[in-house]
Amino acid sequence: MIESLVEDEGWFEALPGLEGLVGDCLSAAASAEPALDREIALLFCDDAAIMELNSRFRGKDRPTNVLSFPSGQEKGFLGDIAIARETCLAEAADKNIPLRDHAAHLIIHGMLHLIGYDHETEGEAAVMERREAEILRAMGIAHPYGGE
Repeated sequence: MIESLVEDEGWFEALPGLEGLVGDCLSAAASAEPALDREIALLFCDDAAIMELNSRFRGKDRPTNVLSFPSGQEKGFLGDIAIARETCLAEAADKNIPLRDHAAHLIIHGMLHLIGYDHETEGEAAVMERREAEILRAMGIAHPYGGE
């Protein structure tokens, strides 16, 4: 189950059907990774809010696209994810891809972080990117890194 909080109302204009997208992401991700079939809180915010979170929790005083905060609990609540609208919009435009596809990628990316996937090393990144691509493919979304 995902509880979504839309803190930045601009998300509704930028991405109609946001709640449906969240449900689609959870369904596809939990089918591929049963560990994701737990409670997740998803915050749709702006760059200012995510910059504050990034500064407070990661020591990086700049906005980012997505942040994940695993709960560390073995059952029940899995963790929090925050996604920044302006950064997501800019990245989708830069990549010339639909905002819906990029937002789905960031949601899936955040979910995978909650269950231990990471991209600190090349090997970890390859595993995580492959898993993201598999889940997104099941949703009918092209490979986010340009692969097959």
